[in-house]
Amino acid sequence: MEQSRLKKKYNEEIKPNLLKKFNFKSPSQVPKIEKIVLNVGMGEGHSNPKALESALDTLAAITGQKAVKTVAKKSIAGFKLREKMNIGCMLTLRGEKMFEFLDRFINVALPRVRDFKGVNPKGFDGRGNYNLSIKEQIIFPEIQFDKVHSMHGMNITMVTSTKSDEEAYELLAGFGMPYRKK
Repeated sequence: MEQSRLKKKYNEEIKPNLLKKFNFKSPSQVPKIEKIVLNVGMGEGHSNPKALESALDTLAAITGQKAVKTVAKKSIAGFKLREKMNIGCMLTLRGEKMFEFLDRFINVALPRVRDFKGVNPKGFDGRGNYNLSIKEQIIFPEIQFDKVHSMHGMNITMVTSTKSDEEAYELLAGFGMPYRKK
């Protein structure tokens, strides 16, 4: 199987640049993206099963991988939520599928966002992981607008092997993440 474009770029350009910039002693210390987690939270998932099925289909179309339903861990009366009710869906990407998704997300989907000024550079969690949310799933070219039952957003988490936000920032910048100007 052929390497994806971004994995090749990581091995040939990004890894040597980070090795030099942060003075790592070994190439195995260079940060890498371990996984990307996509999560769709739907409050109406238990009352509208069609919307939840639509979200599952959307994630499968975007990533080429089957998503799983997420369930409530405990009951919350104020939200009319009972334990084990379906409240969303999620999936985890690793390896080649992760690099393919990241490539399409950065180079195809993000430029399609209306009035796009870049992603927030403050989306790091203090441990080298990056979180961002998108408001509409239709920015992905795989989604056909006329077949969308309901609009929903999603949360995307990029988990890196580093514990430093600065190293993770440089890693994602190397992949071409379009950050907003600070």
